[in-house]
Amino acid sequence: MSEYGTWRRLAPDGRRFLRSRARTLGRLTLWSLLESAHTFLGGYAVARALDDGFLAGRTTAGTGWLAVAAVGSLLGAFALRGVFGGLADMVEPLRDGLVRRAVRQAVRRAVAEPGRAGDLGAVSRLAQQTEMARDSFAGLVLVARSFVFTAVGALAGLAALAPVMLLLVVPPLVLGTAGFLATLRPMARVQRRVLDTDEALSARTGALAAGLRDVVACGGGAAAGAPLEELVARQERLTRRLARWAALRTLTLGVAGRLPVVALLAGTPWLLGRGVSAGALAGALTYLVQSLLPALDALMTAVGSAGTRLMVVLDRFTDPGTTAPEAADRLRAPSPPACGTGTAAETGASAGTAVKAGAAVELRQVRFAYGARAHPVIDGLDLVLQPGEHLAVVGPSGIGKSTLLALLAGQLPPDRGTVLLAGAPARRSPGGGSGGGPDVRRTLLPQQAYVFTGTVRENLTHLCPGPVSAARAGAAAEALGAAGLVARLGGLDAPVDPARLSQGERQLLALTAAHLSPAPLLLLDEATCHLDPHAEARAERALAARPGTLVVVAHRVSSAIRADRVLVLDGTRAVCGSHAELPARSALYRDLVGMWGVDA
Repeated sequence: MSEYGTWRRLAPDGRRFLRSRARTLGRLTLWSLLESAHTFLGGYAVARALDDGFLAGRTTAGTGWLAVAAVGSLLGAFALRGVFGGLADMVEPLRDGLVRRAVRQAVRRAVAEPGRAGDLGAVSRLAQQTEMARDSFAGLVLVARSFVFTAVGALAGLAALAPVMLLLVVPPLVLGTAGFLATLRPMARVQRRVLDTDEALSARTGALAAGLRDVVACGGGAAAGAPLEELVARQERLTRRLARWAALRTLTLGVAGRLPVVALLAGTPWLLGRGVSAGALAGALTYLVQSLLPALDALMTAVGSAGTRLMVVLDRFTDPGTTAPEAADRLRAPSPPACGTGTAAETGASAGTAVKAGAAVELRQVRFAYGARAHPVIDGLDLVLQPGEHLAVVGPSGIGKSTLLALLAGQLPPDRGTVLLAGAPARRSPGGGSGGGPDVRRTLLPQQAYVFTGTVRENLTHLCPGPVSAARAGAAAEALGAAGLVARLGGLDAPVDPARLSQGERQLLALTAAHLSPAPLLLLDEATCHLDPHAEARAERALAARPGTLVVVAHRVSSAIRADRVLVLDGTRAVCGSHAELPARSALYRDLVGMWGVDA
């Protein structure tokens, strides 16, 4: 929303608030008039102390006028005490009103969307943003009031000393102030766009980070990173534009805050020639240097920072639905492809490619370590899987099971040896494949299932290169045991809110998507760990029955029993065989079976 639209929404509320605090504003005005008197006496007493006292040889008179200036300082301190009391009477009701508004907004949203997860935006508005608005409003009122009444006292003092000095002081002061005010709206517009871009960048980065391993697996780094690059480039452009406006604002501050002093000093001979006394010139400099220019500097700084911050925060209260994802949508950044942002990734040849004659998977003397001096996780591994074979991978936690699947998915390159899928390297060279696009030779499902905001149909078919009929999607859901979940969500075209799904429900949707995928190799890295044993058995049997090869990292002995073969990882040593023969060949497998118990 534009700053003009924001102002139009905020202005009526602001006027109502100020009208309701008319008595408080009156008290603030009276206390501030005392501050004007303090400013007036500060410069006027200095002028009189020089002209009627020290320069005239009357030390007592000069000292008396300085005493008057000291009394003015005490008067200013007394006035400031009253100002802060009145300020509290204005600021605290504002905070209380914002808290009540935040609570009402959260209650209305909860009533309108009873199934929605907790409104974290309401919590932020209730805690951090109300205090931010309170502090910003207090600072603005304080410095704006100080500038207005300091200017009244200083200009009145200049007029009392020598009205001709106003000709040198007022024009640059007005020019600089007008220039500063002219920068407010465009600078606020750029600053708002910077905030929106920053929120969008955070939202996109968070979404991409959740599926980073899949972006690498499917070779979709360029496609997934393109929206981020555009947002970063936009942020850079906006920051440069904001810096230019900040430089212009600094220039206006120099015009308003320094040029009056320069003009007064440069015009001293001309002023003396017109009868302006040295004391009057000293008093004028006192007004400028000690009162008016510091107040102007504080005003410009506060309006430029606290003012913009207050506008943005109040805009959040009047338009609480503005969230980081919506800010991203507002910026119209292109969304990354589904396989580039999820945790279920496909890589390989073009859609529908069948497994070539020969082995589906082949590892030849594969070695991998996380670092040149690190102990190898996998060393000298040889493995051949035929098309349609079902392999379970078992071993202690941290032994290298996920590393093996990452090698098969092409996420990691082997330090030594070869990893082949259907006779071709598992890890493509940059820009390789069919036009550099994503391959569909394998689909990898990690433990944290990827479900995105969209329809049920989109979540089930995002791994498919073409349209999928409702009958085929329904049959896959039935085979995986997800039909009840699909019906409970409202059917294939119902929206999905990932935050409202359990981990097991997310895994069911991701497993169904993998079943529909054309990939001839499925890699499940504990992708059924949140399912109960019955649901896990049903899902694994359905996935094993589909055309292609299945590799499962097992966390239950029942998964190993269902597999054609079991690969036991034991440090750098690996043993492969059937469930029936492995207890005699692997002490580790005997221990794992005993630890798991038989739940098949």
